[in-house]
Amino acid sequence: MVSNEMLQLGTNPSAIRDLFEYGNRRKVEIGAENVFDFSIGNPSVPAPDCVKEAVQELLEEDAVALHGYTSAVGDLALRQKLAAYVNETQGTSLSAGNFYITAGAAASLTISLKALAEAGDEFIVFAPFFPEYRVFVEMTGSRLVVVQCDTKDFQIDLEAFEKAVTPNTKGVIVNSPNNPTGVVITAECIEKMCTILKNKQEEYGKEIFLIADEPYRELVYDDVDVPYLMNYYDNTIVCYSYSKSLSLPGERIGYIAVSDRAKDWNLIYASICGAGRALGYVCAPSLFQQVISRCIGQTSDVNVYKKNRDLLYEALTGYGYRCIKPDGAFYLFVEALEPDAAAFAEKAKEFELLLVASDSFGTSGFVRISYCVSTAQIEAALPAFQKLAEAYHE
Repeated sequence: MVSNEMLQLGTNPSAIRDLFEYGNRRKVEIGAENVFDFSIGNPSVPAPDCVKEAVQELLEEDAVALHGYTSAVGDLALRQKLAAYVNETQGTSLSAGNFYITAGAAASLTISLKALAEAGDEFIVFAPFFPEYRVFVEMTGSRLVVVQCDTKDFQIDLEAFEKAVTPNTKGVIVNSPNNPTGVVITAECIEKMCTILKNKQEEYGKEIFLIADEPYRELVYDDVDVPYLMNYYDNTIVCYSYSKSLSLPGERIGYIAVSDRAKDWNLIYASICGAGRALGYVCAPSLFQQVISRCIGQTSDVNVYKKNRDLLYEALTGYGYRCIKPDGAFYLFVEALEPDAAAFAEKAKEFELLLVASDSFGTSGFVRISYCVSTAQIEAALPAFQKLAEAYHE
């Protein structure tokens, strides 16, 4: 009657969403102030003023034109502005014709994967990774290949990566700053990874693509630089979203940028247009295309996230927890106090702490803490974190 594959996707629970819903139920039962929900990466900082101002101004304009269809690939003026901005900030030489406007990062990724995938293809991801990568890759009929990062610093294990690249490798997904670790992959590591890919392309006589998943690019701290992959590797496709940088996760707006140095980049772009058509991702929301056009280069106040990061990191490490201090995004990836991360996350519930076990991200032994919450919630949760640690040292 229906697709068994889609039925399984629709009925297979998401650990993160389930925990979030559990938290909502607990808030009703015992009061929201008594539940410390760190489960979901929903921006807690308001969108910058330019968003509100743009919406108000736009709503005074001709409604028919404002809410009508744009070009299938996105408004030309917006794409021209994006090209100019990326060229100025990253030293690229892109044009409007390299950009395809999308309904957010998930759309960007699924379109890009659909545009590239052929029978028998493999796509490499680095664990820990965003769980939906598996869904997105397998939707194309391709195989997901997982390479574990070095858990000492969560940089790429280059030796394992080189072994994972085969004649079937079509692409590699790189997410930096990373969800769930907050780690930014260093320029040195990126250079070595790209050298491996260039050598493998020559060895196998085929193109291998880098897909840069960059929703957290602007969410970095302490002047950390995020390498722009187009400047390291020609066959690069950038998938970007404004969900985090402008705190607009519910508006679903982003873009795909195809490097103009990629081999036959115009054919790649045409395939992206075809994939967008096949998946129904054409004409991204027109109002927010215009909003983005007026807010390019602006970000939400990342200092709030930095304050939360510093407060939580200093407190937890003081209680005896071990974790890498994140360079960006808004997550702490903390080593569980017992080998079974899921059991540790269940134990945390006894103290009303909602933490996501790392099994969801393809790695064992850790929990993710989303600190995109109010600073007051973090301060209120610290005694619970201390009691949880003490429960393992009695």
